[in-house]
Amino acid sequence: MNQMNKHKYFIALFFFFTGFTLSNQTNHIQTIYLGSGCFWGAEKGYEALDGVINAKSGYANGYGVSPNYRSIIQLKNKFNKNNFAEVVEVTFNNNFITVEEILIHFFESYSDDDQKEIAEMLKEKYQNLLSDYGYGSIKTIIEPLDNFYLAEEYHQDYLKKNPNGYCPDLSTGIVFNKEEIKPLDNTELAKGKHILVIDSRNYCPYCEKLKSDVTNDYKGSIPMTYRTSDQLHGLRLESPSWATPSILFLEDGKEVFGYQGYIEPKDFYKLLGKFKLGNTEAYDVAFNDGTDARFCKEYQIFKNTPEGVFVDKLSGAPLFDTKDRFVSRSGWLSFTRPVEGSVYELPDNSYGMRRTEIRSVSSDIHLGHVFDDGPNGMPRYCINATVLEFQPRERS
Repeated sequence: MNQMNKHKYFIALFFFFTGFTLSNQTNHIQTIYLGSGCFWGAEKGYEALDGVINAKSGYANGYGVSPNYRSIIQLKNKFNKNNFAEVVEVTFNNNFITVEEILIHFFESYSDDDQKEIAEMLKEKYQNLLSDYGYGSIKTIIEPLDNFYLAEEYHQDYLKKNPNGYCPDLSTGIVFNKEEIKPLDNTELAKGKHILVIDSRNYCPYCEKLKSDVTNDYKGSIPMTYRTSDQLHGLRLESPSWATPSILFLEDGKEVFGYQGYIEPKDFYKLLGKFKLGNTEAYDVAFNDGTDARFCKEYQIFKNTPEGVFVDKLSGAPLFDTKDRFVSRSGWLSFTRPVEGSVYELPDNSYGMRRTEIRSVSSDIHLGHVFDDGPNGMPRYCINATVLEFQPRERS
């Protein structure tokens, strides 16, 4: 079984066994055992809570089955009521975080009598909220812990060891204290094209990695908006909202297509290219190394613009400045240099020629070629106008 597919397997089993709690109280240090299907994302979520000292993945309350991953996922044990459950052992300081706060996190993500009473109370309260929105009954079991075994080392801190993927939030979007939450206005998302990123309400390493590597640097003309699973009202979505991050491409409030999990910048911009450019000459240039027709419509528009900057049509990153533009009479936009650090070069020996290709650093789309026949011994960057957008320079 592929490691990341493990999430899907245990999500399917979510309603067969989801929660086991017990506390080992020693003054202000307590331990509680919580199971919500797969333990990878849950472990990381608990560790991110202020006051949680440690979270460890393991197997609990099983009999007659070896407490290891290979055994518990065997087909014969899929519906075995004595099979072990994947749980997280959460050790916390109750001076900084309460049992209620941890269990609210547990229920919204969907070892003693005091903890059991609190768990039962919160379960009943959350059931009322779910029922109001048409969900069925909670299947979470609350029972004393009979046994617990640490999972194999490769399961511990799994998300740190596997930096690409998604966090299975399993969220219904129904939250406690809903009367205190003002719904966000999604009116603008129902007009035109938008990029919607479904973010986690809690810490999600893949969400943070996506922001760091991709979305924080995005400056494109299609607006990008972040929402959590409880903020999607009024939108017509096809993708489930439990995997974070998810990137959805919307048109007039309806999902055109989406992608679940972390995505590399190059792949993100290819999806964006499909969404923004469609079956056009610009898409062919950007992703199939095509070439604009000489003196194309965009060239005619861009050859005499006022002062400003030409940016990547997808990422919005600055590529060329009008101060470096010149008329080459070649039929393509020509520049003596790019914006520093905005492009990179590759050898191109296609069509029996030896040329140097120019690509965008931010989106990795094809831009054109560079030749050594520019004015006064300078280079000539021969660039396709269809993959550019123009931004006039702001006057100071």
